[in-house]
Amino acid sequence: MFLQILQDALFAAIAAIGFAAISRPPRRAYAYCALIAAVGHSLRFVLMNGQCVGMNIMAATLIASFVVGTLAVFLSPVARTPAETCLFPALLPMIPGIYAYRAFGGLAMCVLNERQEQFDYYFYLFAHNSLTCGCILLGMVIGATIPIFIFKKVSFQATR
Repeated sequence: MFLQILQDALFAAIAAIGFAAISRPPRRAYAYCALIAAVGHSLRFVLMNGQCVGMNIMAATLIASFVVGTLAVFLSPVARTPAETCLFPALLPMIPGIYAYRAFGGLAMCVLNERQEQFDYYFYLFAHNSLTCGCILLGMVIGATIPIFIFKKVSFQATR
C-alpha cells in the first residue's frame, strides 16, 4: 500500500505542475503546488482505501480539500505568492472527471434509448454520477475555501 500512496502522490504532483504551468506562477511556486497536491491527493487515497478508514469519495475529498487549503494558506507566505496560486493547481487533480464522463454517457444513452427499462437504467446512471460529481465538486470548494476564511490574516499576508 505504501508504494500505491507514493505513486498516487507522484502523479498528483506531476498533474499539479502541469495545471500550474497554464497560469504561469513564479517558478518558486511550482514545488509548493506539487507538494500540496501530493499531500492532498494521497490523503484522499488513504482515506478512501485505508484498511481502517474506508470513507466514501465525497467525505474523503472534503477532508483532503480542507488539508490542501490549509497547506496553501500556510505555505503561501513561504512561497511569497497568494494562497490561491498554490491552491487551485493542487486541487485540480482531485476533479472527478470519470463521474462527469459517466454522467454524460448516461444522458446520451437516455436520449438514444426508447425502451422504458433501458431509459430508467441509464437515467439512474446519469443521476447517480451527476450527483456524485456535483457533491465532490461542492466538497472541494467548501473544503478549500474554509481555511482561507479561518486563517484570513495568514491568507492575505503573502499579498502584502
